[in-house]
Amino acid sequence: MDAADWDARYARSELVWGAPPNSTVVEHVYGLDRKITLVPDESGVTPPLPRALDLACGEGRHALWLATHGWQVTAVDFSQVGIDKGRTVAARLSRSVRSRVHWQTADITALEAADVTGPFELILMVFVHLPADERRALLHHLSGMLAPGGVLLILGHAARNIVDGYGGPQEPEILFSPEDLRADLARDDVTVTLAHEVFRPTEGPDAIDSLLIAQRPSVESVD
Repeated sequence: MDAADWDARYARSELVWGAPPNSTVVEHVYGLDRKITLVPDESGVTPPLPRALDLACGEGRHALWLATHGWQVTAVDFSQVGIDKGRTVAARLSRSVRSRVHWQTADITALEAADVTGPFELILMVFVHLPADERRALLHHLSGMLAPGGVLLILGHAARNIVDGYGGPQEPEILFSPEDLRADLARDDVTVTLAHEVFRPTEGPDAIDSLLIAQRPSVESVD
């Protein structure tokens, strides 16, 4: 689906994905801000809050959840309708929360052109499905955008969800296993700390998701 398709989908209902964040994201991100040591950016300035990048943010459910938990978030999606709906939801929240989210309409496969450069203490890539070569190139780019000690969390429909799970895309070429993600990052300067499948309850049988969490070495590790 292209940006126009997603614009049409987001325009058809109030919130396509609902307001609450994905439970797997919450499980692995909650409290992470207290475990991260902030380091100065290229200008030598240490940020007041940990920085997160929410890729393909849609209507902003994860970006807004992060902002309410003390993150400074860059939320990127190629659907202007999705971004506008995220801003609308944010308008109902406190000014301090709203100010922590920077909304940007851009193609996530061309982040440099969109001037999204990092560094980030957290990067979320949640239910983003691309052909394998595009996914591999994007993950390589994202690993280089992590701050020292930063975490990359990837969650999406598993390759075997088509046969053994429920819902989700039915195109095998855009789905992935945890092993696929591990291989994608094998040559990057990150350590995979978790890679497995997650069973997600639905209105039918459980859906099967692939989850990978990787971390860039901290300053202490590098030294």
